[in-house]
Formats: sequence, structure tokens, C-alpha cells
Amino acid sequence: MNSSRKFVGRVLSLLMVLVAAWLLWSGIYKPILLILGVFSCGLSVYLAYRTGFFKSVTGLHLIPQLPKYWLWLSGEIIKSSFEVAKIVLDPKLPISPTVIDIEAKPEGQIGQAILGNSITLSPGTVTLDVFDGRLKVHCLTKEGAEDLISSGVNERCADLTKY
Repeated sequence: MNSSRKFVGRVLSLLMVLVAAWLLWSGIYKPILLILGVFSCGLSVYLAYRTGFFKSVTGLHLIPQLPKYWLWLSGEIIKSSFEVAKIVLDPKLPISPTVIDIEAKPEGQIGQAILGNSITLSPGTVTLDVFDGRLKVHCLTKEGAEDLISSGVNERCADLTKY
């Protein structure tokens, strides 16, 4: 009973998110478009069910915590952008490409995907691989690699996804 209730909750949560996104992005509320919107959202939920999306944790529980994380990540992206701009504009172009391995603190695929994407969003860094809880990251400079390790992105992703 409890697992079926969770399943229905996950399905309804995804459906509500899809309908809300469709309504916000559409902006046109004529009957034929509303019918097509409901159909497309229902079809998307059906396809998600067929691909096994609801068999694991969906990540929809992260939505309330995301704005705070995005605000912090935006600040980190801005800081990183200025650092990369200084390097690129320097006539000597002082780069020291470095590849580092990071042990992912977030458990599960969703947390590790958020960590990898957060790292890649920051200019000067690219997540090359995620395997068995380890991320291989390319950094433009050795200092950037050290900053990445000390930035706390790993801990913040783990805090975000632990709920």
C-alpha cells in the first residue's frame, strides 16, 4: 500500500510539474491548445512510466531546495567567469591544464549528475566522466582545480540531495 501511494505521488508530481511548465511557457489558453497540452503532458508521463522513470527516486523532492542552490551556484559561476576572463585576456595566457579526480559526496545518480553539471557550468572546468562515485574533471589551471576542491560544491550537492 505504501509503495503504491509513493508511485501515485511520483506520477502526480511529475504531471503537475509538466502541466505547470506547459501552462507557463504556452501563454495561449484556447480550448484546442489546452486539450493538446493535457495530451502531451499525459503522453510524457506515460513514456516516463514505460522507461522506468518512477522505479527510482525522481528528484522532484529537490524542487523546494533548488532556488537557494541556484543562487549560490550563480555566484560561483560569476566568480569563475571573472577568473577565466583574466586568464584569457592576459597576454601570457597562463594556463596549466589539469585533470583531477573527485570523490562524489552525493549518493545516487541524481546527486552525482547535479554535481557534474554544476562543475561543468562553471567556466574553466568540465566534468569528463562520472563512474562509481568518482568524477574526472578537467580544469583550465591548477589554481582552478584547487579552488574547485575548496569551493564546497561537493558538500552543497550532497546537502541538496540528502533529503
